[in-house]
Amino acid sequence: MLEKLLPIGSKRRRLVRNIFLARGTPARLSKNFGAPGDGAQRKIEASIEANCFADHPEGCLRTDSGRKDMEELLYTRVEETRRFIVPWLDAARPLSGSRILEIGCGTGTSTVALVEQGAEVTGIDINERSLNVAKDRLGVHGLDACFHLVNADEIANRFSDRHFDFIIFFASLEHMTHTERMIAMKDAWDLLPTGGLLGVIETPNRLWYHDSHTSRLPFFQWLPDDLALEYSRFSPRDIVRDVYTQGDRESQLAFLRLGRGVSFHEFELTMKPVSQLHVVSCKASFFRRRSVLNWLAWRFSTDRRYASLLARACPGLDRGFLQPFLDIIIRKD
Repeated sequence: MLEKLLPIGSKRRRLVRNIFLARGTPARLSKNFGAPGDGAQRKIEASIEANCFADHPEGCLRTDSGRKDMEELLYTRVEETRRFIVPWLDAARPLSGSRILEIGCGTGTSTVALVEQGAEVTGIDINERSLNVAKDRLGVHGLDACFHLVNADEIANRFSDRHFDFIIFFASLEHMTHTERMIAMKDAWDLLPTGGLLGVIETPNRLWYHDSHTSRLPFFQWLPDDLALEYSRFSPRDIVRDVYTQGDRESQLAFLRLGRGVSFHEFELTMKPVSQLHVVSCKASFFRRRSVLNWLAWRFSTDRRYASLLARACPGLDRGFLQPFLDIIIRKD
């Protein structure tokens, strides 16, 4: 019944569903949430428009989809990180005083939520325009973070002399090429000290039966890249179909960066056998333990039955690798 009332669908619907099902954020964390005034928010909005919508058709922000995209960059992603990422990370290790390397900081929506909790954040991204927004956003909030225009496969050279308590791939592993991902994951693991935590957040699970992240097609993430590119013409999303129709080499790379799933295999190849990895926490399980309704929605869902099938196929695999998205924290022992 709950599955019908609260279906798992788009990211926006998942956010609404989670807000309804999850308990409130602990007061010791929510008291740190900043609320810039209307004038400050307009400055962030102007920065987003100038940097993130510069190449969009004129008038796109007056369309329904444009307004939704702006709302997500301006409010939704910040609030989602505050309510569902921050409490989970903080439960694994207090964010206050933690030194964090955030890989894929984007426009700073997650960076704000981490820094306002007292974390010392170094954020990297390959999109200079996104970093411009991130710097403006932190400035408006009166917060400090260190930003670098760096590809994830360069972290070993750029940060070998730095100590991090957390290294977080924030919705970024799926947007890398295979080579970039393998280098970045191995180097991140090597950079962590013993006892350090590696976090993977909002990365689609390649093993899942439906791709709700990129193509909105069933079994899409199981396909090899060449076949997936051809099959993407059936996607209901314009952005995915448009990449397919262009057909040149640059478009193929753009297609890969739209987001292809990740599974336990990369972890095993770049770190150690997954049976030996110390998975501290899985976000989905963390919130199910906090809400009976959340647990019931999962218990009677198709997704739970599919996860059980994966568990039988891969006995001993931590349940964090058996979710629609990989949201896991791993401790380096």
